[in-house]
Amino acid sequence: MMFNSRSNPDINRKPLARLLSAVVLAAIAGFVIATAYKALLAPLHVDDFPEELAVKAELLPVTFTLHMVSGALALVLVPLAILLSGAPRWHRPLARIAALDVVLAGVTAFPVALVAPVTRWSAWGFAAQGVVWLVLLGLGLRHIRAGRTEAHRACMLLMAATMTGAIFFRVYLALWAIFAQGRHYELFYAVDAWVAWSVPLGLTALVLRQQGNRRNSAP
Repeated sequence: MMFNSRSNPDINRKPLARLLSAVVLAAIAGFVIATAYKALLAPLHVDDFPEELAVKAELLPVTFTLHMVSGALALVLVPLAILLSGAPRWHRPLARIAALDVVLAGVTAFPVALVAPVTRWSAWGFAAQGVVWLVLLGLGLRHIRAGRTEAHRACMLLMAATMTGAIFFRVYLALWAIFAQGRHYELFYAVDAWVAWSVPLGLTALVLRQQGNRRNSAP
């Protein structure tokens, strides 16, 4: 019996789906790398900063530079460590480097957030992001040392989701600049400081919970 691919449209759709997935992933990776690269070079271009960041860079020259550089590296190191989780030879050393980098980025986030803030609410939003980031890292390390790999993976994914706040914050701020034309700047900045990281964190937690429910209900 001759097999006819036309009778099974899923066969024809799979290559297209893989291609679309690859394109989307490549676009996301490119955007993350571009954001990380821009943040990595930011301390060299302080004169181009908006006023609220220029003040922080002036008051905290060392801390601000450490935060920008370590945060930029985290945008690359954390996803790489997660992608290489199936290759322990590469994952373990990279994960250790990423963890140290996350600690540095998280600790330096507090003075950068709280010194000369745009608003009090925005400062606490950034500080809360740092707290959540460090707590999830600590929980992830605790789980992996106890051999709970699934719980470790969940914590690392949640930590990565929290980290994307650095990207979404800039995206939302750019969209606000385009469409709001400068109106209600302080209010939007404060909201953005909370929404940018809490929404990805909440969505990731929801997806992980649904995956856990499906595994538990599987026969």
